[in-house]
Amino acid sequence: MDFAGVDASLAGRRWRWREGARGFADAQRLGVSEIIARLLAARGIAPEAAGDFLNPTLRAQLPDPFILCDMAPASERLARAVIGAETVAVFGDYDVDGACAAALIAGLLHEFGGKVLTYIPDRLREGYGPNAPALASLIAQGASLILCVDCGTAAEAVFAEIAGRADIIVLDHHKAEGPPPPIFATVNPNRPDDTSGLTGLCATGIAFLCAVALVRHLRAAGYFATRAEPDLLRALDLVALATVCDVMPLTGLNRAFVTQGLRIMARRERIGLAALLDVAESHEAPNAFTCGFVLGPRINAGGRISRADLGLQLLLSDDARAAQGVAVLLDQVNRERQVVEQSALAGALALAAEQRAAGHAVLAVSGEGWHPGVVGIVAGRIKERFNRPALVGAIADGMVKGSGRSVPGLDLGAAVIAARGAGILHTGGGHAMAAGFALEARRWADFQAFLNERLSAAAALPDAADLVIEGAISVAGANLTLAADLARLAPFGAMNQEPVLVIPAARVVYAERIGREGNTLRCTLAGMGGERLKAILFRAGDSPLAAALLTRPPALHIAGHLRINRWQGQESAQFTILDAAPA
Repeated sequence: MDFAGVDASLAGRRWRWREGARGFADAQRLGVSEIIARLLAARGIAPEAAGDFLNPTLRAQLPDPFILCDMAPASERLARAVIGAETVAVFGDYDVDGACAAALIAGLLHEFGGKVLTYIPDRLREGYGPNAPALASLIAQGASLILCVDCGTAAEAVFAEIAGRADIIVLDHHKAEGPPPPIFATVNPNRPDDTSGLTGLCATGIAFLCAVALVRHLRAAGYFATRAEPDLLRALDLVALATVCDVMPLTGLNRAFVTQGLRIMARRERIGLAALLDVAESHEAPNAFTCGFVLGPRINAGGRISRADLGLQLLLSDDARAAQGVAVLLDQVNRERQVVEQSALAGALALAAEQRAAGHAVLAVSGEGWHPGVVGIVAGRIKERFNRPALVGAIADGMVKGSGRSVPGLDLGAAVIAARGAGILHTGGGHAMAAGFALEARRWADFQAFLNERLSAAAALPDAADLVIEGAISVAGANLTLAADLARLAPFGAMNQEPVLVIPAARVVYAERIGREGNTLRCTLAGMGGERLKAILFRAGDSPLAAALLTRPPALHIAGHLRINRWQGQESAQFTILDAAPA
């Protein structure tokens, strides 16, 4: 049902109650406050599972890694390589998940004293996934075993070119079109014959399970009779970072991975991440936001427009001065990436608006001169603006290479794989929410027509995603105790969104622009009895929402997140504004 009749807010959104948000769970039985009990019920958390949700542990959630198809032969082969002091190569993708998975495996092998080669392909020159020249170069350097992490599921033709020259193991999570390639092992919970149920893991999560299985094999072989076993929990900072940045569901095992991984990250033992946090001036305890919006974009920047291996180099660094240098470089490259992104964004948004007006279900735009490294980000911006699956391609030499982003409920990866199967694409793949592709420019219209038909349900979506409301609070009730209670539901992300609450009929008694560009609004809200609450609006711009807050109308229904604000050692409640509607 709509909250207070809001069908079109100041941000153009309809507000609706989350299903189950008005349900009731026994707070006393769960040992939580009434609002937390209601929020748990709304998330479908059964009373008997509430303890594991609020206090997720690997002890309760970690599965037997051998339930994954091919994990037994993969980890056994890796154990033989460790014992036999073989040269092992790790080939990773150029995004955060690829860098973290490669760092986890390579770091562990380094700890065992093995010779490890690493390779991250250049996005522009080599593209996504393994390529025969790169693999051949690793073999020429002595690699007898090659691990492809966060890639390789669709690389059968490439692997065929080096058949018999080295054993190949794939640790991946991307959707498979059919049976796995005929290599030594393919560990991928999304392969058709895998029954593990671990389809929500990122590649780094799979790499962690592979590390667990590897240590079991080595233990059984007596490898640790004269040496200490590695502390695998120290690698959970990588798993947490990759899980958040790859937008994996923060439920079950992933929730335990991220919760425990953030605690490891807070210890700042990984020199590279500590350096990057310092460069980004992020000094508070890390959370999911830190991973997704502070660390992730900077690590990704290298693979987008600069040297693809910078992220992996940072994560593996054991020298503080060298790590500082790489962190500074990644921060600079990320700023350059933002400029490059803006150069393509305006034109892409204009083209997308035309397609939206023409009734397209899927918004697919392409342009010459757009940098292939930022098209995925631009696609995400278009998706956010129009609430439609969006694809953005960079045209060069008669080819279009690009990325797409989808909305919940519409599987873009499957659609792109189907387009490849139909002969429209040269390459293409991905998962439900994101995909990559390459095709001849002359087939662009065919590609869009195919997607419009395949994802036709998108045409019926509203122009802005509904804002899902989970509760109403007063200004007086929006206190530090409640904010701390809500924080128990963290980490927030996919499948566990931060609760959106509404303060009905609030008065804005103070509002001003702050920040270098005045793009943030600092406000004070007042309740019926004169109570006060600090509030803030980010990315305010010249939006109707910002204008309304600055003009301070008599009353507004204000929606947002109640959070703990920490400043100079003090804590207070603060409301982060997302939207508002006239009361």
